[in-house]
Amino acid sequence: MRIRPTHRSPQSPGAGPAPVDRTSAASKRSPKTAVELTPDVRKRILDTASTLFYQRGVRAVGVDLVVQEAAVAKTSLYRHFPTKDDLIVAFLEREDLEFWALWDSIAGQHPDDPAGELVAHMRWIGERLARSNYRGCPQINVAAELAEEDHPARQVSKRHMQALRSRLHGIAKRLRVRRPDQLAAQLAVLVNGAFVSSGLLNPKEATDVLLGSLEALMEGARAGR
Repeated sequence: MRIRPTHRSPQSPGAGPAPVDRTSAASKRSPKTAVELTPDVRKRILDTASTLFYQRGVRAVGVDLVVQEAAVAKTSLYRHFPTKDDLIVAFLEREDLEFWALWDSIAGQHPDDPAGELVAHMRWIGERLARSNYRGCPQINVAAELAEEDHPARQVSKRHMQALRSRLHGIAKRLRVRRPDQLAAQLAVLVNGAFVSSGLLNPKEATDVLLGSLEALMEGARAGR
């Protein structure tokens, strides 16, 4: 299979869902008015925390800052999220759902074409890496910040990585290569490596680098290497 690199990709659905506007409401209205006019306080808290966690890291962001930026009372935050760890877990779980929703939408377009599905995945991942506000994979970022293996947020990250490996293994089996386990492992390293290396890639080259790497892995897998 010859993969032709491209600098352009369809904007939908490969470009992913429109980014969530998590801009704080604190600068627009007073805390009291915000609470009175916003029925879904939990969502606003989570939106605000998600933006802060992603931009600054989970250790650098405290509950007081989330409360201030979300324009809510601290009691409201603790009503929905009893601990900061619960808030971090909710952040990662929502990111996980959004990631797999996009993945599944791409997979659904290639039910009988596993090679085409991999190409499509590389393209949307490349587009994500090229975004000016991209700060890496939230799952990887949080796992790197939290050293405790039994931390609940780290467990969410671990399940995400296991799911990625499992899905890639399923694609490798559909390709009927000699060693699907090895190809799945290589693809997982490619994808996760791309997420953590986004700052080292020129935004214009991210997709082409992914496609070129995929082509090399596919050729090796089909040759039994």
